[in-house]
Amino acid sequence: MNSEAKIKSAKPQAKKRRRAALDSKKSRAGWAFIMPFALIFLAVYLPILFTSAQYSFHELVKVTGGYDLDFVGFDNFNYALFSDAKFTETLVTGVQTLIFQIPAIVIFSLFMAVLLNQEMPGRTLFRAIFFVPVIISTGIMETVNAADVFGGYAQGGAEAVTDPTGDNGSGSTGSQAAEIISTMDIQALFMNMKIGQGLVQYVVDIVNNIYDIVNKAGVQMLIFLAGLQGISPAIYESCTVDGATAWETFWKITFPMISPMILVNAIYTVIDAFTSDGNSVMRYISTVSTNSAIPNSTTVAQAMYWMYFLFVVLIIVVIAAICSAFVFYQRRD
Repeated sequence: MNSEAKIKSAKPQAKKRRRAALDSKKSRAGWAFIMPFALIFLAVYLPILFTSAQYSFHELVKVTGGYDLDFVGFDNFNYALFSDAKFTETLVTGVQTLIFQIPAIVIFSLFMAVLLNQEMPGRTLFRAIFFVPVIISTGIMETVNAADVFGGYAQGGAEAVTDPTGDNGSGSTGSQAAEIISTMDIQALFMNMKIGQGLVQYVVDIVNNIYDIVNKAGVQMLIFLAGLQGISPAIYESCTVDGATAWETFWKITFPMISPMILVNAIYTVIDAFTSDGNSVMRYISTVSTNSAIPNSTTVAQAMYWMYFLFVVLIIVVIAAICSAFVFYQRRD
């Protein structure tokens, strides 16, 4: 009897050891995967970040043979916040626009991923079509696209080119004539509903900005597709046998199972939106760094970059904290 008890107790322990060995192997594979980026970050990006932080607390003083750094403390930050009113205005406006745009991108990419995960003819072609804007909006194609009528230069005219803050925070500078719908259209649609003016305006802005949303939702859509395909079909079969509707299956099964992907996509969308070249804040800071009329424009621009960076980090922390409250991780015991 003692030998049988020992054998039974040894089996769970052996299973735990195998699971621990597998987890350790996966951990080593993960570190090996990110090692090239970690090495490049330490060798290239970290010195650049250190130099940028150093510049933000100094001013450049011209000396014989070049420039020297003179420590000025928080003077550059004070100038950016209290002397340059345009920076604060651009920061607040750009952040507000992007914060309202981020949920639209995540929801749209999730909606399209659910549709493209269904069994239908030409599913692979439709997936490729929705990913094409991601390729078009990178590198030189982004510059070509920005000069096109869809980018807004042809619609916005010369003012759209010269004014770095003339867009909506995401690179679009279209005119009122390019609007797809108006506030009056949405109000007529929701006439019998008690919908606030703020929500109506939000829907109008999202629909009129659908081109940028589609452009920025390709990567997120692929991540959601990967998460959806990782859900076992047996779970859906069990729901069908139990008589669950498609609506109940989505909220009880699909949504919890892909909630980790929602967190990943939310963080990715924040970083992508706040660091894009079309971002109004990034464009304004770039103009400050080359503006000779501003004293110590180079170091002031570095202070602006760091304030913007810390602001973005704060938003990411808040979003991660909110999303983590409902993230479901499947236990594989």
